[in-house]
Amino acid sequence: MSSVEIFSPTPPVTKSTEKKQLELLAPAKNADYGIEAIRHGADAVYIGGPAFGARHNAGNSVEDIARLADFAHRYHAQVFVALNTILMDDEIEQAQSLIWELYEAGVDALIIQDMGLLQLDLPPIAMHASTQMDNRTPEKAVFLEQVGFSQVVLARELNLPQIKQIADNTKLKLEYFVHGALCVSYSGLCNISHAFSNRSANRGECSQMCRLPCDLSTRDGEVLAENEHLLSLKDNNQTENLEALIDAGVTSFKIEGRLKDISYLKNVTAHYRQQLDAIIDRRSDLESMSHGRSEFTFTPDPEKSFNRGKTDYFINQRTALIEHFSSPKYIGEKVGTIVGVGRDFIKVDSAKAGKTIEFNNGDGLCFFIDGYQKQRLSDNKTKGLRVNRADGNTLFLTDVSKDLKVGVELFRNFDHQFDALLSKDSATRKIRVNMVLNDTDSGIALTINDNHGHYATTELEWAKEPAKDYAKADASLRTQLGKLGNSDYVLGQLQVNCANRWFLPASVINGLRRDAIAALDEKRINGYQRPLRGEHDKEARFPQKYLSFLSNVANDKSREFYQQHGVIQIEDTYEKNQVLTDAPLMVTKHCLRYSFNLCPKEVEGIKADPMVLDIGKDRLKLVFDCQKCEMMIVGSNQLVKQ
Repeated sequence: MSSVEIFSPTPPVTKSTEKKQLELLAPAKNADYGIEAIRHGADAVYIGGPAFGARHNAGNSVEDIARLADFAHRYHAQVFVALNTILMDDEIEQAQSLIWELYEAGVDALIIQDMGLLQLDLPPIAMHASTQMDNRTPEKAVFLEQVGFSQVVLARELNLPQIKQIADNTKLKLEYFVHGALCVSYSGLCNISHAFSNRSANRGECSQMCRLPCDLSTRDGEVLAENEHLLSLKDNNQTENLEALIDAGVTSFKIEGRLKDISYLKNVTAHYRQQLDAIIDRRSDLESMSHGRSEFTFTPDPEKSFNRGKTDYFINQRTALIEHFSSPKYIGEKVGTIVGVGRDFIKVDSAKAGKTIEFNNGDGLCFFIDGYQKQRLSDNKTKGLRVNRADGNTLFLTDVSKDLKVGVELFRNFDHQFDALLSKDSATRKIRVNMVLNDTDSGIALTINDNHGHYATTELEWAKEPAKDYAKADASLRTQLGKLGNSDYVLGQLQVNCANRWFLPASVINGLRRDAIAALDEKRINGYQRPLRGEHDKEARFPQKYLSFLSNVANDKSREFYQQHGVIQIEDTYEKNQVLTDAPLMVTKHCLRYSFNLCPKEVEGIKADPMVLDIGKDRLKLVFDCQKCEMMIVGSNQLVKQ
């Protein structure tokens, strides 16, 4: 009997080298978080090691990182370790030993800030240039490529033309933050935390002083704002700009949040996975960096996870309302307006919320005591509510505050039902495989391929006897070979090239399938190759000949590196410099003159005079560089509290 094709055959193929590979890069607080990020669609995760990471409270053991790498590599996803603090001289040897341990644990790349590491005896592990390096120019990117970096984390402040200019001048993979909290300062150019609390952001100990309430006044004493969070920005959300970023040259899309909870990680990773997959599916020039597709038990919605409102920052040039002066807290999604207040309940009109709102028992709500539209809000002027029982839009509360009145706008910052979904297994990730069953001289053979260049064949000696029921034999083959539930795979196409439908017990088919899957697993693991570090061109010239303390040179190895590459004069980093006066503690593209409609470029007759910023009992000077469109917060090292 002739062969019957159950599905159309697809021969094994190798991954196209012509397509642009996109990488969704997710944060991992720990190994378990990283595994969930991979399940929810991340092509790579970044995680802190035992030391020297820019999130001091997000360290992990080498053993846990090895466990994460083993899981990630099953999907040819990657693990990056953030080793991106500046190092002191007595830490260099420890850092070198740690890097060897991480390499032996299977780590794919290091994210670093301190150039002194390139002077050490290191394994051939790939290096990524941290955003802490202040990566804003084509000249800087070209230099980083020349000294061996393979990927650069761009400054968040760049716009699309600037990104494209960098992409046009280098072969480096460009990584860009697409979601999460925004540092108000250019990363690496902020010393305000160290100045006031002796906690260095460059050492992973930022005190987040920028989230505190401030007063703003002119140098003549005119008060412009009181008790507002003037340095607190909305959160980054580039959902609407992903394709524009791709076309500008970005290939790695980074989510911020190594200290965020698991529901944030799952939800936001799944959201961007869906967004990127939709673009990839309609463009033949793109593909994912790793293997497999994720499916979710929930509908991703970043509005339901921690955020301070959203902004796309400067990607489309400077725009208004990038700041979040009212509160640095998570207010949540708008869910309606109070239309009635009872003894233990409120009635809510959710029609104006912009979407259908279903309230749940256990939801968390909040509201502004003085009203959301008020321009000058004091700190801690929000109140929280807990829904004891939801009956449609009638919400019975555990406590009815006296501040709850008709007309008050409500926001939901905890969706109990949504969170319950995310607290369980909420994603599966499967690699599509094709199977071909062939006759051999002494039995049958099953070949499985993953369409990424990996395939495996297992043979079985079997006395071939035609099946009595052809249709039943076909159905049994389809059913048994498709039982891939506990593996990383899902069956795509099945082709049967046998001369007949042989009698094959289910146990025999299952054994053949299991052996083939095990062989494919081995082929995929053995076929995975970690990226290597590029060559270090010792003759490359750094774009600057003079480095101020803002270049964060903290050790002799780093100083040696820059001198080797043509730098003539190097100041010590702020953490070591004891003679600084009138030093810019922060350099930022966020401009309070612009926020208060006092920008000389926008308002005729206005001068860019300095201003005064009071944070608690401490007074700082604001200086404006209108040519660069930047604001500096100026102080001295005498501010450090011992």
